[in-house]
Amino acid sequence: MFFSDHPFSNLIDSITNEKGEDGKYFNPLKLNDPRYEKLPLSIRILLEAAVRKCDGFYVKKEDVLAILDWQHQQGVAEVPFAPARVLLQDFTGIPAMVDLAAMRDAVAKYGEDPNLVNPKCPTDLIVDHALQIDFSKWNQEMELIRNKERLQFFKWCSKAFRNVNVVPPDFAAVHQVNLEYISRVVQESDGFLFPDSVVGTDSHTTMINGLGILGWGVGGIESEAVMLGQPVSLTLPKVVGCKLVGSISALATSIDIVLGITKHLRQAGIAGKFVEFFGPGVSQLSIPDRTTIANMCPEYSATVSFFPVDDVTLKHFKKTNFTEEKLEMMEAYLKAVKLYRGYQEQSEDPQYSEVVEINLGSIVPHVSGPKRPQDRVAVSDMKQDFLSCLSEKVCFKGFHIPPEKQETLVPFQHGGKEYQLAHGSVVIAAVISCTNNCNPSVMLTAGLLAKKAVEVGLAVKPYIRTSLAPGSGMVTHYLNTSGVLPYLSQLGFEVIGYGCATCVGNTAPLPETVVGAIKQGDLIACGVLSGNRHFEGRLCDCVRANYLASPPLVVAYAIAGTVSIDFERDPLGVNADGKPVFLSDVWPSREEVQHVEEHTVISSIFQDVGVRAEVGNKFWNNIDCSESVLFQWDPKSTYIRCPPFFSNLTKECLAPQSIDNAHALLFLGDKVTTDHISPAGSIARVSAAAKYLQSKRLTPREFNSYGARRGNDAVMTRGTFASIKLQNRFIGKTGPKTLHVPSGQTMDVFEAAERYQKDGIPLIILAGKEYGSGSSRDWAAKGPYLLGVKAVIAESFEKIHRNHLVGMGIIPLQFRPGETADTLELSGKERFSISIPQEIAPKQEITIKTSSGKTFKVTALFESEMDVAFYRHGGILRYVAQRMLQ
Repeated sequence: MFFSDHPFSNLIDSITNEKGEDGKYFNPLKLNDPRYEKLPLSIRILLEAAVRKCDGFYVKKEDVLAILDWQHQQGVAEVPFAPARVLLQDFTGIPAMVDLAAMRDAVAKYGEDPNLVNPKCPTDLIVDHALQIDFSKWNQEMELIRNKERLQFFKWCSKAFRNVNVVPPDFAAVHQVNLEYISRVVQESDGFLFPDSVVGTDSHTTMINGLGILGWGVGGIESEAVMLGQPVSLTLPKVVGCKLVGSISALATSIDIVLGITKHLRQAGIAGKFVEFFGPGVSQLSIPDRTTIANMCPEYSATVSFFPVDDVTLKHFKKTNFTEEKLEMMEAYLKAVKLYRGYQEQSEDPQYSEVVEINLGSIVPHVSGPKRPQDRVAVSDMKQDFLSCLSEKVCFKGFHIPPEKQETLVPFQHGGKEYQLAHGSVVIAAVISCTNNCNPSVMLTAGLLAKKAVEVGLAVKPYIRTSLAPGSGMVTHYLNTSGVLPYLSQLGFEVIGYGCATCVGNTAPLPETVVGAIKQGDLIACGVLSGNRHFEGRLCDCVRANYLASPPLVVAYAIAGTVSIDFERDPLGVNADGKPVFLSDVWPSREEVQHVEEHTVISSIFQDVGVRAEVGNKFWNNIDCSESVLFQWDPKSTYIRCPPFFSNLTKECLAPQSIDNAHALLFLGDKVTTDHISPAGSIARVSAAAKYLQSKRLTPREFNSYGARRGNDAVMTRGTFASIKLQNRFIGKTGPKTLHVPSGQTMDVFEAAERYQKDGIPLIILAGKEYGSGSSRDWAAKGPYLLGVKAVIAESFEKIHRNHLVGMGIIPLQFRPGETADTLELSGKERFSISIPQEIAPKQEITIKTSSGKTFKVTALFESEMDVAFYRHGGILRYVAQRMLQ
């Protein structure tokens, strides 16, 4: 089926016909319309989806015309987008599916058919985040026992819900499955050809833009709405054209290119915008390079980093499992609707909101850290930069170690031998299933580096917690086929499984002697990982400095045993003859890597994917589950529990209620991340969640992680604001504590919220700038909702988290420009009364009065009338359920 058979043009005719002065209808949009030809290609995909999904309710004719008039409507018009599919991973997928199961119960309670609750948008759920590193090699049977309840629930979902495809564990990480297995570029359904597109609940969803497939990350709450037929609402984005010129340095890996582009785009101030790449330099980037670059766009706050389909893309797909017929159809369709790019003719360049030019030849190797991904350090400056960090006052980079303590050495025993730790000692080195594993070149570089290092007699100290969590079995396959996997294993980088591991807090405890030495010397120990997230304390509580690096540099720093090294002047170690070995002696050339990649990797990657997909997973196949329409909740389960989001559900929409005499549960500062609000790592033994699990007769070893228990609202509510790094101004030090204002007592956040709820007192949160930044996480909104929080008052919000708050019926309120809690002289101990109009409108100012007599105004951060509708109904889930009952 080619474009001549496709109804896109006819749909355009029927939707956009306008009356001329003579009273006759004419069609303002043709594919050779100058307005269409000058649209960025990413906007053309939004336009096609709007035309195809125009139903006069969710998507209106005015929406189509607004997108067509992008040049004048960008940054102003609010438009809907109905993606082709939804992508879930198990940590975020399980609460979404639990909510749908609970919604079935609620609908059935009112006598309606529970089968009404069914995803309308095709949904892929990849079980990959359940992995936890607590033994040297992954034991699948042990993981099955640990995750049995969740796997049974997922198995039930695959049978009970239509349009749900569950990819079982031990297949691949979610972003790898998206790239290798379920991406289509061009979709076909009911006689339509249309561009593939996706929204996903994993922060790496944006990786798919490297294939020319438009996609970005949303929260679990938004994803549930899309699954149930609601389009994503977004402000028509501005599109920054990123023009790539120059030639790539022979020593720069794709990760260096990624971090270099990230730095340039962060400095360009492109938050909330689309980025679309063009220019002669684009053709130098392979598909793995592009997907790696696209993956990092959340780090510079762009919505997507889009690489249109071009000759390189088609060449890549010819090596995959796509048939010749599919490739011919794809090329013909994309060229017909002008979604195919060539870079030879500048006249074909779209009109962008602005253009940022980057010279690829100017990029040199970097790492990022020690606390934030945006703090980049040239590898050549690493040693001096770390020493400077030791001396600087405590801040985003500094640790404020007194000069007399900076040379501290602490001896300790491990495996019957004595070692020493110092500031800068590496204790965690992880090549993980994150930013880099989609790119064979950097993984092969790491493998070839390991091979050369082993051959000259170098080794990694045994106390360093090393791990290799490939993005999929495909990565293991090509590392093994190329002959480098045994050398990685010899250095301690053994394959521990397929899924998110170290960067989501699933690191096994460090040896007690190592932890003891770190604490004894108050040492700044280091972790080095090839991920894209490394907030302080996320990897391990006692590891305060963490650096993001390319896989080969992770291996190099592990061998060196320290980040306080100048690779040009300091040796990695000594060989069997006692001679120093430098990094340059074992670093593989670009030609070596390309030779191995071309001859052993590309040709076999997708054959392996197909075989694994056909063979399946015997553990998954043997799992028993109910085939009932309604899920059979087990009251004894500590993993899966029916959430209370649909309690007191009514068929009628209630008017918004003002918030009277609320107390502040927390008084927070700037940059409160979703990690602070809803931790994903291990459950501390003294936490409120631990007390709950212990009441269910579980031992600490059975606690598992917060991420694994996202299907249990009792655990997640108790885990809300349970981060040890939470800085609450009521307390004055870090920790998951707050002040119960009426009694003056300090207690766990959950315990305080519980007391407020028993007394019928509504709650608010006071915060500073960028509240809710970091990974999108639905429980960062669900948790506060269940704690009784009705509003968050902040100086600014991260956009996805703002959407989540609205989606849970929590109103996000923003201080006026120039005003803060401090300028208003708020202590946080006042009681707050918030007057919410019955007919509240987007961006409306509302008044807050305090018990101390102060009155000030804030802005209700509703972006659209749909936001208001969600809030009026008590959130997205209740909105959808109530529509089903009407």
